Amino acid sequence: MRANKYAGMCSECDTAVGIAAGQLIGIPGNWRTICLTCSPTPPPRGDHPGWHHTALASLDFETTGVDPLSDRVLSYALLDDRGHEFSGLINPGVPIPAESAKVHGLTDEALVGAPVPADALAEVIAWVQDLIERGVGLVVFNAAYDLTMLRAEASRWGLPQPDWDRLLVVDPYVIDWGIERGGLGPRRLTDVAAYYDVLLDNAHDATADARAARNIAYEIGFRHPSVAAGELENLMIRQVVWYAGRAEDWNHYARRVGRSLDDPAGWPLVQVDGAAERIA
Repeated sequence: MRANKYAGMCSECDTAVGIAAGQLIGIPGNWRTICLTCSPTPPPRGDHPGWHHTALASLDFETTGVDPLSDRVLSYALLDDRGHEFSGLINPGVPIPAESAKVHGLTDEALVGAPVPADALAEVIAWVQDLIERGVGLVVFNAAYDLTMLRAEASRWGLPQPDWDRLLVVDPYVIDWGIERGGLGPRRLTDVAAYYDVLLDNAHDATADARAARNIAYEIGFRHPSVAAGELENLMIRQVVWYAGRAEDWNHYARRVGRSLDDPAGWPLVQVDGAAERIA
């Protein structure tokens, strides 16, 4: 959750809350300010069974922008289920926008001499396919973005696609929405990490983000028995439903204010009908 930008009254207890002295919760078009005393906290950890007791892998990209079909991967972090971490840089062959470089610090100069996409991403795809073959769950925060970008990059460079239909994805971004229904305000990786008291010491570094995403997934499992119950295959089905609900919730607001709409069927991969020409 994020600090409130404006002074107001706590929506729970009517205490006066100064600027940045409380937190912002709610959904677009219906934000509320609460004081720190009333700030929600996650439930305690439990000892229930579930998928959170299995070793999970994690993946994160830093990229040139926010469009998974047209933007490019600049760095990657691959954390496997056996305790190994792999990371690398990629020279995308296109200029890196200044606004993106300000976020993650990756510049054209920093990537001179880095591997080209076809070589680096072939290793990433092989790593993902190995997880698929072994039935290992892959944690990706906002999977619809990262995985769609990987699919687009594979198409762009003529690389084989992973067997997407068999990939088991654990997306803390979507699961968090399924639990809270968007009621806790903005929920970027930094927000959800803070809520679950997960260390994120270098946001927008691929390795740090991948570690935090996986630890959030574990915390969600330990703290929410109903979410942890069952196999990852069952969780996949629930995430599809939750993502559709999140998209419809956003679209209700977006239609009123003239913002772009999300595809309710766009998880874990954005649908490509009519969009393939954007992959160039």
